[in-house]
Amino acid sequence: MQLRAATDQDSAAVKLVVFSVLAEYGLKPDSASTDKDLDNLEAYYSRSGGYFGVIEAGDRIIATIGLHRENATTCELRKMYCLPGFRGKGLGSLLLEFALAKAKKMGFSRVILETASPLKEAIGLYRKYGFTEFKPEHLSARCDQAYELFL
Repeated sequence: MQLRAATDQDSAAVKLVVFSVLAEYGLKPDSASTDKDLDNLEAYYSRSGGYFGVIEAGDRIIATIGLHRENATTCELRKMYCLPGFRGKGLGSLLLEFALAKAKKMGFSRVILETASPLKEAIGLYRKYGFTEFKPEHLSARCDQAYELFL
């Protein structure tokens, strides 16, 4: 398995991972707003001061992670998903540890995220790593919780 930066050529495979995991948990993709970032990964993430990465197993993308720059000190953890057949192997911890280290290296001192109640495993992981709940000004339509971590 390899963790690497994503390119726009990965967009279709990234969407497959994200949308299939959302469907598994009864959540709907929103290509018009919340998931519009997946149409142009490089512009939305890397060229905007963030990062989007994927984990490949062979030639297949099996997990995703994004850091979107909100401002000079805060980034949003986005699109942290892993296909079902690859869960339970520590990839969630690997992705989260990588993202937190990457955020710190990029100069961010705060990481925020939005999530939905059905994603219980992810919420447990966020809490384990010290994220605490907070009330943002706005939540995306499918999310009902927000968390933050000061690095």
